[in-house]
Amino acid sequence: MFYYLTLKILVHNKLLLLILNKTRFDQKVSTFFSNYLVSKKTKYLWNNFSSSLCNINVSVGQKLALSPILSALYLSPIFYILEKHLKILKIPISILSFVDNEIFISQNKSLFISNTNLFYNYNIILFLLMRFGLVMKHSKTEVFHFSRPHGAFNPPSLDFTPLSELILLSKPTWRYLDFIFDCKLSFWSHINFYVNKAISTIKCMKILGNSSRGLISLWKRWLYRCCALPIVLYNFQLWYYNKASLYYPLNILRKMQWRTAIWITGAFHMLPTAGVKAISGLFPIHLHLKKLYNRFLLRGFSLPSNHIIKSIINSDGPHNQAKHCLSINSLALKQVLCLRSPLIDIDNRYNEFLPSFTLLDKEFSSGNCLCDNFPDCFSFYPQLHNISDQLCKLNNITITLLFKHLQILQLALSFLIWA
Repeated sequence: MFYYLTLKILVHNKLLLLILNKTRFDQKVSTFFSNYLVSKKTKYLWNNFSSSLCNINVSVGQKLALSPILSALYLSPIFYILEKHLKILKIPISILSFVDNEIFISQNKSLFISNTNLFYNYNIILFLLMRFGLVMKHSKTEVFHFSRPHGAFNPPSLDFTPLSELILLSKPTWRYLDFIFDCKLSFWSHINFYVNKAISTIKCMKILGNSSRGLISLWKRWLYRCCALPIVLYNFQLWYYNKASLYYPLNILRKMQWRTAIWITGAFHMLPTAGVKAISGLFPIHLHLKKLYNRFLLRGFSLPSNHIIKSIINSDGPHNQAKHCLSINSLALKQVLCLRSPLIDIDNRYNEFLPSFTLLDKEFSSGNCLCDNFPDCFSFYPQLHNISDQLCKLNNITITLLFKHLQILQLALSFLIWA
């Protein structure tokens, strides 16, 4: 289980400059922010009138481009102090941060112990934020529980009334960064939401034209592939991976694609589904997902060597890189076989198809090229550059075919006359 909170960041400019100096940034960076945020003055001129100097210290708003960077720098010492406090008090809490949204995770078999750990953590973070001049939005604080057992799940509430007069109740779903989670991590709510969004998009596209007037079928198919399909497949890696149950998502996606095929072709609803999809030119959705997932697996190898995914999978990383606590190498074989995750698929694809090699080998030096050891196995037909010759050949072929068809028609007519 975990809870996440939203912070209203009112950055104290002088404290931010102190943090920049403490983290040993380049002096040019500190000087730039000191000139940009602190002790900035200006005067206004209007004809012969000149005003006196006035302070225009700039605040860091949430919509500014520098806001995420400065917010992360401002919050980093707070979480450093928080981790030290939690380590001293032996409170097992993990922290995930995304700008001003913070997630605190507690893992335990007992819900009572998890609630207790989160209550202590909430008390500590509230004290630290007040010391740093930050304001916590208690109304935006939420709690969510995950549970492995099947059946009904009714978690207890998280009572913060001694601290902020707040009682948190777990919701059936939780939306974070446009991902929709449920208690069992089946992601059915995520699939339903984006499928309905894509279907509503397709229904709105019907206004653009019908089968007899408006858009042609090719343009409709392009609209579906460019506007509806990216919506419905947003982060499909959450539910499409090896050993995952795909009956429910594929069934809903097929129904969505059938509606699209009906709109593209203008056919009746009682016609065969496979035939309508073939005429509309839509690729089968399960094969399209397989193609995208294979590309996703290969994309993991282009990550830098210090990326967290590289440290989790069984890759040949740098020798000086610290081993991750959740690395696949640290798991037993039985645990790896039972684990269902895209990371397992990335690791299997790496070990199966992409063996490691040295980038600075002699064979990769400049000047070397591939040699064809079997030139007799290929035949090449160069294209004719003279277009008139090609047209003459096409005309001759056309005339020959027409002459043959005329001969066949003459024979057929002669048989009919004789009969």
